[in-house]
Amino acid sequence: MAVPKGKTSKARCRRRKAINMKLSVPNLIECSNCGNRVILHRVCPKCGFYRGKQILKPEEIA
Repeated sequence: MAVPKGKTSKARCRRRKAINMKLSVPNLIECSNCGNRVILHRVCPKCGFYRGKQILKPEEIA
């Protein structure tokens, strides 16, 4: 079985952890109705449309 030859430094350990803690930016698409940037598979918060259909009325959103 492999055994570490020396102690892993704090900097090396934290650098390795930090690589896996990065946050990814959500994919944004343009709303087909108003052109607002929206997260995929979500109702547009500005106009209430999803996949070309009115899901929410604008007064319900605000």
